Amino acid sequence: MATKRTYYPLVSIITVNYNQSEVTCAFIESLNKISYPNFEVIVVDNNSTEDDPSIIKQRYPNIIYIPNPINYGFAAGNNFGLMRAKGEYVMLLNNDIEVPPNFMEPLIEKLEKNPKIGAVSPKIKFYYQPDTIQYAGFTPINNITMRNTAIGFRQKDTGQFEQDRETAYAHGAAMMVPIRVVKEVGLMSYIFFLYYEEADWCARISNAGYSMFYVHNSYVLHKESISTGKLSALKIYYQNRNRLVFMRRNIHGREFYLGLGYQLFVAIPKNAFKFLLKGKVILFLAYYKAIGWHLKNLFNQEIYENPKL
Repeated sequence: MATKRTYYPLVSIITVNYNQSEVTCAFIESLNKISYPNFEVIVVDNNSTEDDPSIIKQRYPNIIYIPNPINYGFAAGNNFGLMRAKGEYVMLLNNDIEVPPNFMEPLIEKLEKNPKIGAVSPKIKFYYQPDTIQYAGFTPINNITMRNTAIGFRQKDTGQFEQDRETAYAHGAAMMVPIRVVKEVGLMSYIFFLYYEEADWCARISNAGYSMFYVHNSYVLHKESISTGKLSALKIYYQNRNRLVFMRRNIHGREFYLGLGYQLFVAIPKNAFKFLLKGKVILFLAYYKAIGWHLKNLFNQEIYENPKL
């Protein structure tokens, strides 16, 4: 039987809102029902223009609300939250997540037991199919293909992942990090804007000598990719641009050149021409816009910067 706590460290829960005020309100509503007694909620609004984000603060006056004057992107939005956080632990949660009452305690317990764990993520299940897993850990990213796999993805949850496991990456939709680790490794890199920022952050946490864990006895429900659309030009552009940014920041030597060759001459042309054959010219061009960004930023040192907290 678990011993009763006498000390509950403050947890700063950070979420980024962009044109999804009602979704964010549902997220906060679920947080208001959790059993953990000591947390603050920080909502960063990235200049929502399609609805009125001020309703979030009106409905939930106890939250910390940060309205950004422009859309700085997911990485920067989280960074603004991290800069305001007062907690011993920070919990990044996508605003399209809802949580069960007791999701927080197992994550804190895992981090408290081992100071060499730098980040933890719960099991993530699909909100609209709560018996189906989205994430129970990640495999490492292959340095050539830049692909990896979410363990358990789209599997029915039959109890097959009922033990904690070390993972190559925590999941950006739901990850808890001790603030001392953030102070050591720095904030997310602003260069990413959208996609790959959390994989890069995890790589830096790992390079600093910390491990990352999937925690089996905590879960959240994810409504999944509401804001960017299933296959928008925006998504294709940033995913491909940032895959190459991630390579430039994290892969070195022979493997970098092999991986770059694979991306430029195999993966990107193959995927892009599939859209061209279907007559989806805008999606085709998004791939080449991503490459064009790198040609323009070939010597841009900002790509390698790691902002400090």
